[in-house]
Amino acid sequence: MSEMISITVSTTINASVDMVWKAWNTPDEITKWYFASDDWHCPKAENELRMGGEFVFRMEVKDGSFGFDFNGRYDEIILNEYICYSLLDGRRVRITFTDNGDSTTVSETFDAETENPIEMQRMGWQMILDNFKKHVEAN
Repeated sequence: MSEMISITVSTTINASVDMVWKAWNTPDEITKWYFASDDWHCPKAENELRMGGEFVFRMEVKDGSFGFDFNGRYDEIILNEYICYSLLDGRRVRITFTDNGDSTTVSETFDAETENPIEMQRMGWQMILDNFKKHVEAN
């Protein structure tokens, strides 16, 4: 078995850590940013933010031609600082929220999957994170 590769993406958002945390974890907010490009959307999000809680975010192409559920279970949560969750396939994702005063840096480190090239995975996750930044800064 090959060693798991971890990928990190990050961005700094011009907003307080409280505002960033809320937008990251509130289902109504998640549906407004959890997609990589404008031809996709997130029509439904369920999020039970607690240890052992589960989440499911529905990602679909707007024309209805393809979609999938992104889901997992929370392993560790530190309010306004850190989230760790496991995906259904066992891969883990670790997210840090760094309070810089009037801005917040969000960094996500995720275990790569084996079906798609590493750079494609990095780009897709970074595009979602960039969309999150755009959403938060617009509100």
